[in-house]
Amino acid sequence: PITPGELLCLGSSLAFSSLFYYLYRKKARVVARIQEAPKLQVDDDLPALVSAADGRCLPYVALEGIVLPAKAALTSHYHEGLQGVIQKLLLKEHRLIWNSLARSW
Repeated sequence: PITPGELLCLGSSLAFSSLFYYLYRKKARVVARIQEAPKLQVDDDLPALVSAADGRCLPYVALEGIVLPAKAALTSHYHEGLQGVIQKLLLKEHRLIWNSLARSW
């Protein structure tokens, strides 16, 4: 004999398990695409390759090469001797509009 409360708990457990498995599989596909990304060298052929690509965009690639920081390289707090640079910093400001009904921006 199964009570309605047990059925509710079983159903909600299956629903949550299904949802989390779906999200896990979705992220696993993205990780697999990133790991299979082609490795390109930073050289003179790279701009021509990007301009020849569909939409002038390469979805997932790993760029290998030497870059120089503008000021100072970023150092890792977790791995000694590991350094990196930021390629581009984009700041996007959203336009504020006064909403007279809600009386807020």
